[in-house]
Amino acid sequence: MKVKTILVSQPEPKVENSPYSRLIEKEKVKVDFVPFIHVEGVEAKNVRQQKIDLNNFTAIILTSRNAVDHFFRIADEMRFKVPDSMKYFCQSEAVAYYLQKYVVYRKRKIYVGKRTFNELVPLIKKYKDEKFLLPSSDSLKPVIPELLDEIGVNWTRGIFYKTVISDLSNLRDVYYDILVFFSPSGIESLMKNFPDFKQNDTRIAVFGNSTVKAATNAGLRIDIQAPTPETPSMTMALQKYITSVNNK
Repeated sequence: MKVKTILVSQPEPKVENSPYSRLIEKEKVKVDFVPFIHVEGVEAKNVRQQKIDLNNFTAIILTSRNAVDHFFRIADEMRFKVPDSMKYFCQSEAVAYYLQKYVVYRKRKIYVGKRTFNELVPLIKKYKDEKFLLPSSDSLKPVIPELLDEIGVNWTRGIFYKTVISDLSNLRDVYYDILVFFSPSGIESLMKNFPDFKQNDTRIAVFGNSTVKAATNAGLRIDIQAPTPETPSMTMALQKYITSVNNK
């Protein structure tokens, strides 16, 4: 069956000429963006209940832009002035770049990984005397605490925000040829919003092994998968699939 409509379970990219824009133009498909999950901040009093005193830390581990936003939000709510000596360990360049929203980049000690948390660990390991805070959501990839414990640093996790399932009731009677998912939480949102969901001819596209597992466990048929050596991005995987079915 040909593909005419795609629903991506994430916010629309803010950049102009995103890969999705090129996909829309080339394949003449309609792509909608609806976040299946969203992030809500945890109140400062809840952070205090976790026995977290921001004065006790000399370094912050930042794995996402959400972590950046909510660390500085909590610091503000607690009237904590982040010292200039604070060290920032950012998982990727994108996170480090986003940090400039809150600090003067050139005047701070900022250490940047390449992309994955594994690639950031060697940088953290060099600073074993620091006291690290990891601001995170209520769901954290198990590999992160495992790696931090493995290298033996002094670290504390703080739940500063949480992932919440969005209300998708307005999509109940809307049909798409492809649904695109990037996390197990997105799959969970689909099944909770539509417990009677029947896949039928809907194609499911998933990104990452954990999302593959969640989709399989939910009884979904996976038609498009990324990353692969041939299609490292979701848009490349969609492009390849659409070209194959629309040009038959």
